[in-house]
Amino acid sequence: MDGGVSYQRFPRVKIREMKDDYLKFELRDTDASIANALRRVMIAEVPTIAIDLVEIEVNSSVLNDEFIAHRLGLIPLTSDRAMSMRFSRDCDACDGDGQCEFCSVEFHLRAKCHSDQTLDVTSKDLYSSDHSAVPVDFSDLAGYESSEQRGIIIVKLRRGQELRLRAIARKGIGKDHAKWSPAATVTFMYEPEIHINEEMMQTLTLEEKVALVESSPTKVLGMDSNQQVVVVDPEAYTYDDEVLKKAESMGKPGLIEINAREDSFIFTVESTGAIKASQLLLNAIEILKQKLDAVRLSEDTVEADDQFGELGAHMRGG
Repeated sequence: MDGGVSYQRFPRVKIREMKDDYLKFELRDTDASIANALRRVMIAEVPTIAIDLVEIEVNSSVLNDEFIAHRLGLIPLTSDRAMSMRFSRDCDACDGDGQCEFCSVEFHLRAKCHSDQTLDVTSKDLYSSDHSAVPVDFSDLAGYESSEQRGIIIVKLRRGQELRLRAIARKGIGKDHAKWSPAATVTFMYEPEIHINEEMMQTLTLEEKVALVESSPTKVLGMDSNQQVVVVDPEAYTYDDEVLKKAESMGKPGLIEINAREDSFIFTVESTGAIKASQLLLNAIEILKQKLDAVRLSEDTVEADDQFGELGAHMRGG
């Protein structure tokens, strides 16, 4: 670095709202590249557990085997231990077979309809070999009556129809298949700074002020008790420029100035339920750190090659 100038920054995270499946937080004092990296890691690189192999013994339902296997894969499974589990391809306990306790979880499903009433086969019928990886129970979140705690429907059976299968769930990431993504949605927006030119605002009539306030599709501006236009909620602004266009149409350009703060972001995270939203953020930060460490390591080896040339590469087996 030239002249000992440090470009290091210390990002801050402030939690605004937190539930098991929802998180809203501020990320400050950092760059858009870090915000985007965090978002993409949350969606595609935080590992979860999902059904990856299905062996069907009996299937006389109206859905074919592949369709049922696909539906099983998309059922979110509680994945709190996914970070510490092994990828089946790296597992030395089962030689990459992907069917041992260190890298997989086994499920069984047996259902047969014996009545004229249609039988719903749901995620609650999936029995796991490991209590830490079970189908996510959404009935707790939705607050249904106890009679309605049904789980996610896999298939419906009529009288005489039967489904028997064994399934293996493995660790994976969203980059390989969306069934392994722990995030339903992750979005971030730049925090807006809204400035009102008070002198110019005084020249407006009451009707014009009301029209200006109502021009925004979201409630960004409002009127106070003195009939002055004030900023009610800057974060409700969706960068639609409607207020700016209205000010221009009144012949008052510069009446309102809106700038995006380039170092402040507001994140909204919705989890599928596989991992709590708060844990998803922590896991994403951990993975981002690992990736940066890997980059730093590769830079060190490049420097070593510059110093030692072919000898350095030979020592690494290159």
